[in-house]
Amino acid sequence: MKSQKGITLISVTVYIIGLTIAISIITVLTAYFSKNINKNIGNVELYSEYTNFDSFFSQEVNHNNITVLECEENYIVFDNQVQYTFVPENKGIYRNKVKICRQIENCTFTNTIENGKYVVTVEIEIKGLEKRTIKYTLKN
Repeated sequence: MKSQKGITLISVTVYIIGLTIAISIITVLTAYFSKNINKNIGNVELYSEYTNFDSFFSQEVNHNNITVLECEENYIVFDNQVQYTFVPENKGIYRNKVKICRQIENCTFTNTIENGKYVVTVEIEIKGLEKRTIKYTLKN
């Protein structure tokens, strides 16, 4: 018998089918991850609105001996004359007259006393994201 060298048509067909399946699986996985990354990039901009508001408001409530002069559903005024206001028509939150957040669907402020400490509760809802409730304890 002679030694058979080379490849047969059947082995070439098996290699092509195997490579096609591997490339298909990689394509599906890449498309799935790419779609999720693009979806999350859009939400990062919205989550930055939470962070922006939190950085301003946290700085305000962490002043020593800060008190709330007036608190209504859509605004809060501190004794250092800084006011945070939610304007539904503009979908924004303002610090005095400067807009610090946008795309806000709803925001409410409440001032309560818990365990002898003044607590400001902010419920904030940003377009397309879940509503968040944040409690800030004032330093006295």
